[in-house]
Amino acid sequence: MMAHFTITLPDERLLKLQEMATRLHITPEELVRASIEEIFTRPEEEFERAAGFVLKKNAELYRRLA
Repeated sequence: MMAHFTITLPDERLLKLQEMATRLHITPEELVRASIEEIFTRPEEEFERAAGFVLKKNAELYRRLA
């Protein structure tokens, strides 16, 4: 079973997506799907390291927003 969903992109991002897909000779949907698969196949440790960096970098902002 496959689920469908809709995302909203700013015009400049949509244009970039279409240009990249054209260069790769695939549809924008295929490019998005491949990108999502790439995210899911990355090692979890890499994600946790990146998330930790973002949380540490923005800690003061998060504290102010809380």
